[in-house]
Order: sequence, then C-alpha cells, then structure tokens
Amino acid sequence: MTDSTPTTLGMPQLPAPDYPADVRARLEADAKEVIARYPGSRSALLPLLHLVQSEEGHVTRTGIRFCAEMLDLTTAEVTAVVTFYTMYRRKPSGDYQVGVCTNTLCAVMGGDAIFEELKEHLGVGNNETTADGKVTLEHIECNAACDFAPVVMVNWEFFDNQTPDSAKALVDDLRAGRPVQPTRGAPMCTYKETARILAGFPDERPGAVEASGGAGPASLVGLRLARGEVAHAPIVHPRGEAGTEGAE
Repeated sequence: MTDSTPTTLGMPQLPAPDYPADVRARLEADAKEVIARYPGSRSALLPLLHLVQSEEGHVTRTGIRFCAEMLDLTTAEVTAVVTFYTMYRRKPSGDYQVGVCTNTLCAVMGGDAIFEELKEHLGVGNNETTADGKVTLEHIECNAACDFAPVVMVNWEFFDNQTPDSAKALVDDLRAGRPVQPTRGAPMCTYKETARILAGFPDERPGAVEASGGAGPASLVGLRLARGEVAHAPIVHPRGEAGTEGAE
C-alpha cells in the first residue's frame, strides 16, 4: 500500500542578503586585521564568526556569507563550523547568556536545582530568552571550575559557589541593569561586546584587563602543596565554612 500524501519540498531558500554598505565596510576592515594574524586565511574563521556575532548578537546567514567571502570558503563549510561549536548562537538571544553548569559535580552540588529554579523564575526553557531580551538561559557542560561548584557563567565570566537564591538575585540584577561583578574576571559587558573581545580586539574599558582573574585560591592549593609552601592547606567549603586539611 502506498502513501498518497503529496510531498511538499517548499521554495528554495534565497541567497542571504548582504550587510548594509557602511556595516560591510567596517566589518571588512576588522576582518582583514584578523586575517592578517594567521599564515593561512581559513584559520581566521573562528574569530571572524565572533566578529559577525558581535554585530548582530548571533551568527546570521548574512554573517555566514560574509565569512565565506572573506576567507574564500563555501557557505556550507562555514555553516559546518557554526553548527559544531555551541559558542555561536543561531538565533536572536539576550544581552546576557546565563549558563548553568549541569555536568556531574556541579549537578551534584546543586547545579540541577539552580537550573530548574531559574527556568521557573525567568519563565523560559533551555536556550530561551526572556521577553525583555536581557537574559538567555542555558545549561552548559563542564567549565573546568569544579572546585567552585556549582558554577554559573554569564557571558563566559565565572560566578562561583552559587545557590538557587544567589543565582536568582544575579539574573534579577542583570535584568534591572544593576552592576554585577563576577567572582573572578573582568566586569560584565554585553554578549555583543564579549564577542568582539573573543574576536581578538582589545577590551578598551578602563581597568578591565587588570581586573581579569585567573585561578582562584582553591585551584592553587595543590600547586602550593607541591612546592612545599604550606604544610596544611586551608579548605574553603562552598558555603564559606573554613576547615583545615589533616585536622584531627
């Protein structure tokens, strides 16, 4: 027995439109600066994708076309990279990408509870954006900060040792435009501004580079022990309770 339901292929997708002339000229100048850093032009694809993402907040078909033309690639080759890496957005999103780590340790320490409460608090699901366009919520994989679990990241900056209440206060501050300071790292900026920095352009905010942090004290305990700098390393528990390694 055959299925008599007609097959609808739909209209073929039209070519992506180009950027307006002034935007195109500005992006071309930036793109040429990025490409000049690499011995092979196609190696510049990842930073160029950040560049076009800084323009529109996500990688559009126009951005894909632009990268392909600048690097002499096909749009299919560029699309294959865009769809592989989760750092590139494929649809309009918020000013702040709030990622809750739900990998094993963060999940056990409370990451799953944080993610569920934020979904209810914000009224969005995974990879969805609040109606005001401020926050996009998503669960993310390990951020190599297990000693600060559970971890929340906002535009790739760390917020360590979070709880459901602290995470809700964090997103409320972001939506209200109140100052937010990461546990480690530079002061907050928008996702578009972050994307331009990831494309390799200087962070021109006063004091931002100096404020950028590295590993926190908990991450450096093992190194200090190996060097014989401390006999008994202090342990800082997630909720601020201090203990001493090797205590009776």
